[in-house]
Amino acid sequence: MAQFTTLTSRVVLLPVDNIDTDQIIPARFLKAIDKKGMGDNLFADWRYNSDGTPKPDFVLNNPESTGAKILLVGDNFGCGSSREHAPWALTGFGVQAVISTSFADIFRNNALKNGLLPIVVDEHTHKVLHQLVRENSRTQLTIDLAPQTLSFEGGSVTFPIDLFNKTCLLNGVDELGYILGLEKEIAAFEAQR
Repeated sequence: MAQFTTLTSRVVLLPVDNIDTDQIIPARFLKAIDKKGMGDNLFADWRYNSDGTPKPDFVLNNPESTGAKILLVGDNFGCGSSREHAPWALTGFGVQAVISTSFADIFRNNALKNGLLPIVVDEHTHKVLHQLVRENSRTQLTIDLAPQTLSFEGGSVTFPIDLFNKTCLLNGVDELGYILGLEKEIAAFEAQR
């Protein structure tokens, strides 16, 4: 997993509430047990026509969205069934952070375990960010994980994240990698027992 320290990026605005995991990555793509290629299927039913051609009116098919690493979405993102494939699809597409007023718990946990930062902001900040992106599609935000700040034109806010997940993201390790990083301490404890 790549380290997450700071990120400055353009933003893709997808102002839809209650986007569930089946919309993020449709169930027909869950047969895969590998992350490879998952980004191609992100929002597949919204991005592609039945013949596989891109829908020109979907925001991720807009050339201005290319390279954006932050997704600004509506409330209750990642609801629905539990599937680790949802953060796999987002990170496979290049998304490193998703901003919402709330996330489904299982999605949030799966995201953090896969290097995707879910950022919760209050409703006022959410509206300000929406307005900034609507007025200028080239708007950039800066996320600094160590102080837990989200900076934008005209302001900055802090966002919550628990210490364990923050530590894992800053060090680019998952839960197992974190434990393996304590191998010497574990061995010393076992030797004393």
